Amino acid sequence: MNVDGLSVKIVSDGSYLVDGGSLFGQVPKTIWEQHVKSDRKNRVRLGLNTLLIQTPDKNILVDTGIGSKQTENLKEEYGLKCNKLLTNLKANGLTARQIDIVILTHLHFDHAGGSTKIDRTGRATPTFPRATYIVQKACWEEATNPTERVKHFFNPDDFIPLQEKGQLSLIDGNCEIVPNVNLKVMNGHSKGDQLVLINCGGERIAYGSHLIPTIHHVPLQYIPAFDLSPEDSMDEKKTFLDTAQRQGWLIIFGHGMDQRAGYIENLNGRTKLRLVDF
Repeated sequence: MNVDGLSVKIVSDGSYLVDGGSLFGQVPKTIWEQHVKSDRKNRVRLGLNTLLIQTPDKNILVDTGIGSKQTENLKEEYGLKCNKLLTNLKANGLTARQIDIVILTHLHFDHAGGSTKIDRTGRATPTFPRATYIVQKACWEEATNPTERVKHFFNPDDFIPLQEKGQLSLIDGNCEIVPNVNLKVMNGHSKGDQLVLINCGGERIAYGSHLIPTIHHVPLQYIPAFDLSPEDSMDEKKTFLDTAQRQGWLIIFGHGMDQRAGYIENLNGRTKLRLVDF
C-alpha cells in the first residue's frame, strides 16, 4: 500500500512450527484442527511477518523474525524455515544499511532474532548497523531479567548487542515515532508488547504482533497458552477488535501464513473477518 508518500508492505522472514496446544490455549484440538492442520508432533506452521514502513525520510522495519543465529536443536524443535528477511528486503530495493528505525514489538526470539547476526569473530552484532532499535522499557526489563516461565522465549544475543553498540532506544508508554506511525502498549502477551498503528492516507493499519497472531485467533477465547496474562490478552483483544471494526482498521497478522491481513466487520450481530491480499 502506498499513499501520499507513505508505503506499508509485509516482508517475510519465513516460517516456523509451534505446538498447536500452546498456540490455541484452552480451545480443544477437536475444535481448532477444523481450521488448521498440525504435523505428527502436533505443531502448526506459522509465518514470520515483519512490516516495512517507508516515509519520504525514513525506512522503518517492524520486527525482524528469527534470523540466522539459531542452533541445530532449535531448528529441529521449531522446524525453522527462516532467515529470509534480508533477501526479501533486497527484493524491495533495500539493504540492511538503509534501515533507519527498527521497532521491536517485543523481544521474544521469533520477533527479535533477526535484529542481530554473527560477525566474523563469532560475536552477535546488530544486523541493521545504522538503525535505532525502539523497545519499551518494560519489555527490556522483562527480557534482561526473565522469570523461569518465560526465560526460554529470550535469547540475550538478540538484543544485548543493541545496547552495547549504542543503537537501543528505550521508551516508556504510548508514543508517536514519526508522523502517522504510533505505538500503543499491550501487556497481555508479554510486558511492554507494542501495537503499531499507521495512518496511510486515511487507511488505518494495525500490526498486532501477538495480540491476534493469525486469522484463527480473532474469536475472543482463542488465547495462546504462552501469553503472560491471558485475561489481559482477552480484554485487550476485545477493545482492539471493537475499535478496529468501528474505525475500519486493516489488521496485519504477525504470524499469518497465506492469509495475512483483513478487516473486522459486523454481520447480523456477529463478528466476521474479511480477508484481503496485502
